[in-house]
Amino acid sequence: MNIPAVLAQEFQLRLQQVENTLELIDQGNTIPFIARYRKEVTGSLDDQVLRELADQHAYLCNLEEQRQKVRGVIEEQGAMTEELAAALDAAATLTEIEDIYRPYRPKRKTRASVAKEKGLQPLADAIYAQQPESPAPLEMAASFVDEEKGVSSAEEALQGAQDIIAEMISDDAGIRRRLRVVCKANGELVSKGAQEDLGVYEMYADFHEPLNRIAGHRVLAVNRGEREDFLKVSVLFDRIKGMNIVCSDHVKDGSPCTEAVRTAAEDAYDRLIFPAIEREMRNELTEKASEDAIRVFSLNLRHLLMQPPVRGRVALGLDPGYRTGCKVAVVDGTGKVLDTGVIYPVPPRNKIAEAKEIITGLITKYGVQVIAIGNGTASHETEVFAADLIHELDRDVSYMVVSEAGASVYSASKLAAQEFPDYDVSLRSAVSIARRLQDPLAELVKIDPKAIGVGQYQHDMPQNRLTEALGGVVEDCVNAVGVDLNTASAPLLTRVSGVNSAVAKNIVAYREDNGEFTSRAQLKKVSKLGPKAFEQCAGFLRVPESKNVLDNTAVHPESYGAAKKLLSLCGFTPEDVKQGGVAGLPDKAEEIGVDKLAAEVGVGEPTLRDIISELTKPGRDPRDELPPPMLRKDVIGIEDLKPGMELSGTVRNVIDFGAFVDVGVHQDGLVHISQITNRFIRHPSEAVKLGDIVKVWVLKVDVDKKRISLTMRPPKEND
Repeated sequence: MNIPAVLAQEFQLRLQQVENTLELIDQGNTIPFIARYRKEVTGSLDDQVLRELADQHAYLCNLEEQRQKVRGVIEEQGAMTEELAAALDAAATLTEIEDIYRPYRPKRKTRASVAKEKGLQPLADAIYAQQPESPAPLEMAASFVDEEKGVSSAEEALQGAQDIIAEMISDDAGIRRRLRVVCKANGELVSKGAQEDLGVYEMYADFHEPLNRIAGHRVLAVNRGEREDFLKVSVLFDRIKGMNIVCSDHVKDGSPCTEAVRTAAEDAYDRLIFPAIEREMRNELTEKASEDAIRVFSLNLRHLLMQPPVRGRVALGLDPGYRTGCKVAVVDGTGKVLDTGVIYPVPPRNKIAEAKEIITGLITKYGVQVIAIGNGTASHETEVFAADLIHELDRDVSYMVVSEAGASVYSASKLAAQEFPDYDVSLRSAVSIARRLQDPLAELVKIDPKAIGVGQYQHDMPQNRLTEALGGVVEDCVNAVGVDLNTASAPLLTRVSGVNSAVAKNIVAYREDNGEFTSRAQLKKVSKLGPKAFEQCAGFLRVPESKNVLDNTAVHPESYGAAKKLLSLCGFTPEDVKQGGVAGLPDKAEEIGVDKLAAEVGVGEPTLRDIISELTKPGRDPRDELPPPMLRKDVIGIEDLKPGMELSGTVRNVIDFGAFVDVGVHQDGLVHISQITNRFIRHPSEAVKLGDIVKVWVLKVDVDKKRISLTMRPPKEND
């Protein structure tokens, strides 16, 4: 197999693009580095396409390795034929290769292998031939009775021969391939209740849906229900249709042996073939559903991490709680902890006046501008308390409810203990909540992405695959934004291209021992950070304190000469860049000609455009181009919602069947996929993304069950 050619066709890329990209990956370059600094080589492929290409390349390499292994086994047995070699070469999946390998694979003890040991292969061959003039099967079987071999009767000999025929039919790769296609097109996934009280699985008590149309989230739901013994799940497929496929190639009419072979074919189908096909269908459904769920999780995580920061504001974090109280932490604009405490503004203590006094004192003392409230237990009551307090204050303070998913995981971690050795676990959570509002990316990188909870059924995913996918998302986001070399924590540095945990710790240690970095070049003095690591990480690390303005941009050190020459050719200097960027550079470059400039400064056109962008607005943060997060000053309760009411909210989660929107009542409302837009969409992510500020209208409210149905389509569209 020419793997690059296959990938080029599959991804609709030029062969040269694919070959160049694979070579860069083989050389040990990271995906963020390739995506940002090797655009000329890859044809400007983005990080997501590069990761998909790398994953598919690994799959095809594994496929080719298995193909060669099977070829070797068959050749060792002297069984290779031109037809078999051609089938093996044409196999496009591991399943197809496995089908071809099946007859030649060393088998465990089976009914057929036992029958062969008894010398019944010749009888099986004679019966399977189904010659018109053949004797009756029992007549032929009578001559194979042999007590010494363990064959005590003609009936026993016939049964053994049929076992051999059944396995031979089962090993037919063509039959399995045809059955797989027809079953996928016509089969159904069926679930039945296994208990009286099915709880959340009630809708799957008598459920069936075509295999080729079932939604991934329903596959994962019935799988979980089966695992928890609430459901019995199977694949339903027309047995007559399946038997017709099996018999069409193996049963010949007009012979005394026809019925014996038909009986063997039925046994092969019921005992060997269909159970395997059913497993394959379910595994394939689960694998596809898992990949789709991982894709949605990754997409949500990307949007969550890239939420605009509430930069430079003093924040007060509240980690709500009933019995143990509400933990409080004040952090300055850089995230440094200024103060902590505990208040009891909600039941059972209800010390509201005391709590207001404490919080008012903190707001006044430290100039708090924004309050971040965790969305866990007692969140709504704490939100009501905060809104009341804000109305009483004679200053501009607003609040925002922040997802606290994973905060408890972080606060109990070794990392949190190292960062805040003097603080109680619960107070660490309050600090984390405040920082999440200030800079979601910098704070959330400290937490296992799987614990952030912006997907569905994440515990049912292949955990290694999920970890790999989410880790890639975090890496891409961190490198897209860039990292301040003098303030970044070790966990954040670990996500930078080319920096592992040991090097990250060494960077922090160097900073502590020698003071702030004053240039990117200083990185070369960090222990274990060699030339390759420097090449990979330098462009993503910013040094605002450097005398060289380029050290605080995404311009890679390898292009510093090109950047300075560009400025000179366009009539500008590095000093102009220091004054906040060269606003006139793009127009001047277009006037001269970007292609001409690229040739003169010695870089490709994509790289030159990136350099122009950076010099125009040095140190730019892509998150600043997004709408700012929604800050509130008041609160409403679920009981205040009425059908038709118009609200603004923040998309908190996007899943297969809709999107959950925070409209400020503690309980997120669901916008079903059918209510997101008036055009057809296959998935909610086509129209909304996590963090979007959207206008919604209330459709229905169930106060008792705390369910809110919303629509993003104006009421007149739902009339």
